[in-house]
Amino acid sequence: MNLFCLPAPVLLPVIAGLLILCLGKKSDLKTLCGISVDVLLLCFIFVVGNALRMNGGTEYVLFSFTEGLQVVLKLDTVGKLFSCLMAFIWILVALFSGEYMKEEKDWHRYFGFFVMTLGVLIGLDYAGNLLTYYVFFEFMTLLSFPLVLHEMTHESIMAALKYLFYSLAGAFLVLFGLFYFSMHGIDTSFVAGGSVSGAVMTGGMLAAVFVTVLGFSVKAGMFPLHAWLPTAHPVAPAPASAVLSAVITKGGVLGILRVLYFVIDPEALSGTWVQTALLTLSLMTVFMGSMLAFREKLLKKRLAYSTVSQVSYVLFGLFCLSTGDSFTGAMLQVVCHALVKSALFLCAGAIIYKTGKKYVSELDGIGKQMPVTMFFFTLASLSLVGIPPTGGFIAKWYLAVGALNCNIPVFSVLGPAVLLISALLTAGYLFPIAIQGYLPEVSGKLNGTDPEKSKADGAAGETGVQESVEPVYEKNEANWMMLLPIGLMSVLALLVGLFPSVVTNLVSQIF
Repeated sequence: MNLFCLPAPVLLPVIAGLLILCLGKKSDLKTLCGISVDVLLLCFIFVVGNALRMNGGTEYVLFSFTEGLQVVLKLDTVGKLFSCLMAFIWILVALFSGEYMKEEKDWHRYFGFFVMTLGVLIGLDYAGNLLTYYVFFEFMTLLSFPLVLHEMTHESIMAALKYLFYSLAGAFLVLFGLFYFSMHGIDTSFVAGGSVSGAVMTGGMLAAVFVTVLGFSVKAGMFPLHAWLPTAHPVAPAPASAVLSAVITKGGVLGILRVLYFVIDPEALSGTWVQTALLTLSLMTVFMGSMLAFREKLLKKRLAYSTVSQVSYVLFGLFCLSTGDSFTGAMLQVVCHALVKSALFLCAGAIIYKTGKKYVSELDGIGKQMPVTMFFFTLASLSLVGIPPTGGFIAKWYLAVGALNCNIPVFSVLGPAVLLISALLTAGYLFPIAIQGYLPEVSGKLNGTDPEKSKADGAAGETGVQESVEPVYEKNEANWMMLLPIGLMSVLALLVGLFPSVVTNLVSQIF
């Protein structure tokens, strides 16, 4: 019975998503959202049940090409962590979509592909070897592509094509690595600690590992293959942007983790040019993403550039090639970033849905119009910056400590320095939004424009008498379907910081 339950959370959403597509435009939004949430809740129950009932190493062969080429599902500790996280976020975003999508069209297409995408993501989490991971990785691209394309404007079509081309290029690089490993008799089954030792680390093998990691890094948004991310996120519906940023990017992260820690022995790469190149690229991405986010004026695009930076925190921790503090920090960052960035994108979606405001400059007084939404936005921002006692602080602390112990001396100094600068930049592009939202008069004076004075000058022009006019902000708060997902994820990010042992104890069981 246990083996039957392993493929259930993979197949159930795929089948349900196909049925939702078959319903066509006949069904109303409430029905489609209800079906989707029910299916995703059942999938989550299966995922949690598998995590609690099954020991690591439980396998299920879905398909066998030959004896050496099999599509295998295998549940281990990493799979448990990622699958529970993804399934949980997917339910909350689906609930948010039930309200947000009222202003959109083609609900059946959105919910159909949205539900199916979770099925292939669980397939990624349960993949037992690199071939299985590659198969689900390709399906993840194809099924999430319509989410970017959904609005069918010229901008969304171009962004979706860019997303597709970058993703296929990354998949091609992964396929090259897979072929190289197979040709040289490398067993690509996922085994904790990796099965490929330094004895077979020839120049060609190092190049194959680098290319494979680079291919997965496309989805993770690492420089120089990051350009799709800030283009695709702003044009997709806000709930789709949330999962693209918070969850789909983790598909690339998990692929890198599997290659570096479950196919290759991390010690075999330690100190090689591959590690140096990957650490360099990750730190460049951390800094570049933060700088671009700091300069960006469009709210969703600012959050998208933030994702470019914050996901590379995870990659930097993985590229340290240690199973100690840096790895623990990377896993904590995976959890915290997924929760926080989902909450931030949903906050942006709620603001756009209720007010139509898309630019940061338009958000003066938004905290007085939508106080609850902005409270959770501020709470999530604190975690993303890394302010104690949030989960983001604990994750960045572990990453900094791990970086200090990096085996390449220059990165033991450069790593913590770049992480600190990026944290300051993150505060610089998130905190002003909260300040101008709650204290528009303070924000206006800091920027050289006082809204009260402007209104008084306007009144003086009309009456000839200058008088102080208090700005009026009408409340226009989001409803519970939007606030519940945002609130849960923001509070959970805080709880991870207060009780990090829930995650760290699980991480300690991986190796």
